[in-house]
Amino acid sequence: METILVTGGAGFIGSNFVRFAIRRSHASLVVFDKLTYAGSLLNLREVENDGRFAFVKGDICDREAVNNTLERFRPTAIVHFAAETHVDRSIDGPRNFLDANVAGTFELLEAALAYYRRLGDKQGSFRFVQVSTDEVYGSLGAEGLFREDTHYAPNSPYAASKAAADHFVRAYHETFKLPTLTTNCTNNYGYYQYPEKLVPLMVLNAMAGRELPVYGDGLNVRDWLFVEDHCAALFAVLRVGRLGEKYNIGGCSERNNLQMVDTICAALEEKLPAAGNAALRARGVKNYRDLRVFVPDRPGHDRRYATDISKIRRELGWHPECSFEDGIRRTVHWYLSNADWCAAVQSGRYDRTRLGLGATRGETLEH
Repeated sequence: METILVTGGAGFIGSNFVRFAIRRSHASLVVFDKLTYAGSLLNLREVENDGRFAFVKGDICDREAVNNTLERFRPTAIVHFAAETHVDRSIDGPRNFLDANVAGTFELLEAALAYYRRLGDKQGSFRFVQVSTDEVYGSLGAEGLFREDTHYAPNSPYAASKAAADHFVRAYHETFKLPTLTTNCTNNYGYYQYPEKLVPLMVLNAMAGRELPVYGDGLNVRDWLFVEDHCAALFAVLRVGRLGEKYNIGGCSERNNLQMVDTICAALEEKLPAAGNAALRARGVKNYRDLRVFVPDRPGHDRRYATDISKIRRELGWHPECSFEDGIRRTVHWYLSNADWCAAVQSGRYDRTRLGLGATRGETLEH
């Protein structure tokens, strides 16, 4: 039976991928996760009792732990999500990103290569998928799209760490013939996203009558991708992607940050009208949009990301299926319906205060 090892599978996108693969295939899923602040077994509660699911707590920087997991479960594929991912945290504490994203990917590649070489006549079915970001390409002007052959120009410590990891993955394919594939996705939103990211942060702050911080002038543009569409794309890459290739994955839904906040507020108004929200009444606020405040911009804030997905559409037949409006409504409804999860993952770890101004530069953020 096919077995997929998912590093970082207790995080946001990783846990969604695990649930997707359990639903859509007969594969066994093994999650290997360190359970840092953004990873939680609560993200896997829907599959924890499934006979095809297993969990191993471990750090990808620990070669012995990775080796033992590979030998124990004998996976036919590795899908590599494990990473530090929040740009603001990378500004405050870059070393965590160097350690986890660069050194961690190196250790995982070394373990994967040794394991691959022991597979013998089973090598043909093995795959290593590197899950990366469009942020490695840098910033676009008002026009244009990132293509797979766009030169890397990372501007944040997070983007630089992912770019370095991507280069190591490519090198292990070119030099050692490890069967790798790389994906570069746009901004994800959806279920089980840690509340430091824009969409859940705005939903939870608005529900509580707290300010909705908008960086700079609010006109920075991102392409938004519903996480379940992303998972479908990754599954297609894993199944039929060409070895050694990279595929851009996007939602074809460009919005600036002000538009995103307004869309979230409108979706929240449908589910939890402001007139019935006691937290807003206590502040004398009549609608969610009135909670918006402009705050100092993020250092080095990229102006625009947008991705050309014609390659994955042409070669693998994938395209985003969930409309932006429907995806946001579904996401807002999920957070409203899962207050217990929201409280549990933040408790004692994060109070939704501003990060990323460099105030703790040189220090290590507590995870």
